[in-house]
Amino acid sequence: MTDQSVSPAIDTGLGDQVRDSVARGLTAVLASSFALALKTQNFHWNVTGPRFHGLHAQFEEQYTDLYSATDDVAERIRALGVMAPGSLAAFGAHSAIADAPENPPAANEMVAILARDHDAMARLIRGQIGGAAEAGDEVTVGLLTDRLGVHEKTAWMLRSSVG
Repeated sequence: MTDQSVSPAIDTGLGDQVRDSVARGLTAVLASSFALALKTQNFHWNVTGPRFHGLHAQFEEQYTDLYSATDDVAERIRALGVMAPGSLAAFGAHSAIADAPENPPAANEMVAILARDHDAMARLIRGQIGGAAEAGDEVTVGLLTDRLGVHEKTAWMLRSSVG
């Protein structure tokens, strides 16, 4: 992000540098959320086996939530006066989530991969909450805290389903 990416007309009590810094952290959350949504949708399309119906529905619920979250995070970036990234290249450059394997794994491996990815999202988000709190950005803290809860619960539910 450049100095010109932050709108100087915003006067909400967060300075330009603070807004830019928080937006940089949110960019990683946005990119990672998008990558995880795409991977989850890929697994939704390609899951097979005796657990197909349950996992197909569970993955759809998860990627729907993740795509909705990307909108919330992107709009927060914009509210901070910074342009939200929207290209696959930008998402790839900022994501903490690896692409899905070229060949879809077995259903239980899909579940294990997604559980690890939700744990990674929780770690990423936890790291951003502190910076937003230190900056006095309670709105971002609230958004990230809510997302943290979703990722921790989703990881637990996924881990619980593989025994």
